[in-house]
Amino acid sequence: MLAIVGFLSIIAVLVLIMTKKLSPMLTLIAVPMIACIIIGQGAKMGEFVTDGLKSVASTGVMFIFAVLFFGIMGDNGCFGRIVDKVLRIIGTDPLKIAIGTLIITMCTHLDGSGATTFLITVPALLPIYDKIGMDRRNLATIVAMGAGTMNILPWGGPTIRAATALEVSLTELYNPMVIPQICGLLACFVFTILIGRGEKKRLSDSLSHIVLEDKMLSEEEQILLRPNLFWFNLLLILTTIIILVWGILPPAGCFMAATLIAMLVNYPDGELQRKLVDTHAEAAMMMASTLFAAGVFTGIMKGTGMLAAMAEGLVSILPASLASHLAFALGFTSMPLSLAFDPDSFYYGVLPVLAATGEAAGITALAMGRAAICGQITVGFPISPLTPSTFLLTGLSGVDLGEHQKHSFLYLWAVSLVVLGSSVIMQVIPF
Repeated sequence: MLAIVGFLSIIAVLVLIMTKKLSPMLTLIAVPMIACIIIGQGAKMGEFVTDGLKSVASTGVMFIFAVLFFGIMGDNGCFGRIVDKVLRIIGTDPLKIAIGTLIITMCTHLDGSGATTFLITVPALLPIYDKIGMDRRNLATIVAMGAGTMNILPWGGPTIRAATALEVSLTELYNPMVIPQICGLLACFVFTILIGRGEKKRLSDSLSHIVLEDKMLSEEEQILLRPNLFWFNLLLILTTIIILVWGILPPAGCFMAATLIAMLVNYPDGELQRKLVDTHAEAAMMMASTLFAAGVFTGIMKGTGMLAAMAEGLVSILPASLASHLAFALGFTSMPLSLAFDPDSFYYGVLPVLAATGEAAGITALAMGRAAICGQITVGFPISPLTPSTFLLTGLSGVDLGEHQKHSFLYLWAVSLVVLGSSVIMQVIPF
């Protein structure tokens, strides 16, 4: 019963979000609450909701202040000046911009944090995409491919979880996946080139006018510009990023401090400060509310035991004939499974059971772990409604979650299958 309701809840969430029948925020609240009542655990709903909100609280606070901080940097003209400089270097070629997006994403995701990657990459690149006229969905997709494939790194959450859950050596698990991961990154470049060429063809008639046409600012926007503080603001952005990546301060505290400094230096007038907060409050609160709604969803799904039941149910329905091909089957479905399981539930709940089933058929735990990291919350994490950073990506890029999932799903699955195929060819994962 729990497993059935759990799977129906996941399907309902995906259908409602992707068809836009209900907003993501309302969907993520309504569906699990109804499911909780159906399985007779409505009396404990408050406890589950509270636990879920606690799990995303720090991310939500970070997101609110990150939006305020980057919004201020846009208001004072710092980002606009950076965009103009970048455009002078790379021109208005969408292909170069797309490739640059992927390379930047790969570099910023070296720390293994999706939230950090999105907070650094998207606000910096979004103004360039908007000025060129490139589709924001492509920005989200390219960033998702780069961050997702880089997330296979041994210090990334999924790989560490897999090694811990299976009680195997992290180096033994990951080292044979180096070449398959590189193949996956090469696939990312191929798809990025295709996206860039498509945008170049679509925008061919307008590209020659972009640099020549300066954006006409309103009188209110001109008042907010602080050209004399450009180098200070640039240093503040770089310092914030360094502190964020090195973990000197927690992300929420980092952006709180950065917002405070940016406000006091650029706009010391209290009335103007309140006006700017009001200006950016709508975007910040809209996406933060969706993030907290995701916390409600995961809190109820975990607390009721639906995720655990789904894991057991998934293993119980596996046909015996599939046992010898279980590692390949897991790798093949690993990316789509990111839509149904959060990292902890899968790696600590599902994977050990699948590994035990595979060992009975002669498949090693290492092979099962490698199959899992081909896509489960690695390549698949940037479209999963069960990972808070997904909402950072869609919120910062201004793309609807359903649109992002539809636009990115096949690209991400194809990258995951390239990683899997390379692993099979190298005999790292048995067929």
